[in-house]
Amino acid sequence: MAFEPPQRLVRALGETAPAGDDWLARLPGTAERAVARRELAVERVQVPGGRSSLVVLVRRADDSPAVLKLAPARARPESERAALAHWAGLGAVQLLETDAEDAAEGVLLLERLHPDVSVRSLPEAKALLEAAGTLRRLWVEPPGGHAFETVAERTGRQAEAMRATASALAEVAELVDAALAARAELSAAPPEDRLLHGTFRQSKVLAGERMPWLAVGPDPVVGECAFDLARLVRDRVEDLIASPSGAATTRRRVKRLAESLDVDQERLRGWTLFRAVESGVRALRVGRPKDAELLLEFAGWL
Repeated sequence: MAFEPPQRLVRALGETAPAGDDWLARLPGTAERAVARRELAVERVQVPGGRSSLVVLVRRADDSPAVLKLAPARARPESERAALAHWAGLGAVQLLETDAEDAAEGVLLLERLHPDVSVRSLPEAKALLEAAGTLRRLWVEPPGGHAFETVAERTGRQAEAMRATASALAEVAELVDAALAARAELSAAPPEDRLLHGTFRQSKVLAGERMPWLAVGPDPVVGECAFDLARLVRDRVEDLIASPSGAATTRRRVKRLAESLDVDQERLRGWTLFRAVESGVRALRVGRPKDAELLLEFAGWL
């Protein structure tokens, strides 16, 4: 079978690929080796799929369903593997096996969920409730001696990129200044260190068999829970922007999510501001002006 990467993946990786990167060119061979080594039967490539990995629906030698996931090193698949192993299926998709060669090639063999049924398919209020419940289960103590990136490290890198972009785009300078000030204050005294999903949103929660909803696709980080919850606040941002009451709905959402998960409301608001501005500025940098406009308008409400 030809392992043709979906166009969504090709476009997304093209935005972030370093010079000379040949991961996409090597991907078919990597996938063929991973399939042959396990004697997997390939059903299909998941389309449109994600923005950082190839997802292939497969069956194992015993005919049980599974998912083969392949990601480039810059998507930190080794970090995803470590987080999934630590969660051990509680709130997250189950890692089915570990292999040293897999780690080197960015290959994961995962429990099969229902790839076309996410929490986002539910009505908004129910979706937020189910997503928040899933997220709560993921917030555990990180393993001793872990090598996960911290919130301070990740947002520090992001802050530098934001400053560089803002210096060339005066129209975003005020929002960037506000976001950076929020980060500086929040980073000074984080209230806890938990293992976080890192990129949690409704579409990252899929229907399963052993549990109704399970998280997939973490980019794990260690830090305070408000950072993780912040990405959920802006879910369905296009609907919020289109609504006459979008700003008020956003403020209510911050309050409701903070209360339901015992997170400080002001810390959640601050991280939501930082993450929305960071995403908006990054969208500008890679040539997605419509996405940037939505995100920066949303950030202005905070």
